[in-house]
Amino acid sequence: MELADGRMRDLRLLVPNSPGSGYDMTAHVVGEVLDATGLTRGVEVFNVVGDAGVTGLHHLITEGGNDRLLASMGLGLLGGVIANQADSLLGETASIARLVSEPEAILVPANSVYRDLGDLVRDWKAHPSTVLVGGGSAPGGPDHLAPMLIAEYVGLIPKSVNYIAHDGRGRLMGSLLNNKVTFAVAGVGEFAHQLRTGEFRALAVAAYERVAGLDIPTTHEFGINIELFNWRGLIAPPGLSLTQRAALEGVIASLVATPQWKQHLAENNWQDAHLSAAQFHAFLNTEAARVRRVLGGLGVA
Repeated sequence: MELADGRMRDLRLLVPNSPGSGYDMTAHVVGEVLDATGLTRGVEVFNVVGDAGVTGLHHLITEGGNDRLLASMGLGLLGGVIANQADSLLGETASIARLVSEPEAILVPANSVYRDLGDLVRDWKAHPSTVLVGGGSAPGGPDHLAPMLIAEYVGLIPKSVNYIAHDGRGRLMGSLLNNKVTFAVAGVGEFAHQLRTGEFRALAVAAYERVAGLDIPTTHEFGINIELFNWRGLIAPPGLSLTQRAALEGVIASLVATPQWKQHLAENNWQDAHLSAAQFHAFLNTEAARVRRVLGGLGVA
């Protein structure tokens, strides 16, 4: 339905994992900006949790033809469905837009004995079973892929990595604060507040170049030539008409042009990674092939 002036209303944003996750943060920011700018009215964000995002994806597909529903997704969902041999489900959905990206960061609590990535890697190589790696991704997601790729690069067998998956950002934060994991891997924007307050320290970001505005070294600076950026975007249910898809695409294209959106990008250390629907569809196909190659090499898929 639309308002008298043509604005969209009753838009719902599905988050396929728990509150507090990167998908959840992105969806809430999208909803907030859409409402604040008057592009839409009455945006609702809701969570459908389970099975590395596959449960949420199933929910989206069952809403075929619903042009007032979007789902937040990203590399984690893509990796999760591939790891679970369910990537055909993603092919049923409609690509709307890629929105943001952020490099994966290596995080430790403020009281950690590790002052830089080099120290951590030396202990990790010497005692791989005692170094506990936390992430908010299921196997195949970015928080899982980044430490696996780093381990492989420094000569560790990926299967020796003691990776502990957490259901989203909230539980991962608790594990890191309580020293239940040695280090955590997460998108640099997910713990921006804890980095600013000093609760956590970032030893490195998995990138070739430093992130503007953040005084964090890169893995490249420690001789580890690994780059892994998480990204997030929006997809819609199957069965939409061209007119329905164009309306959703137009609203999101207007969203990313607003100063409010750009302000949130800066506040969350997100990089503008906007792609149109057609560009995003092509990107997803290319990214899926890349993730399959990586997971196959790691023995995950």
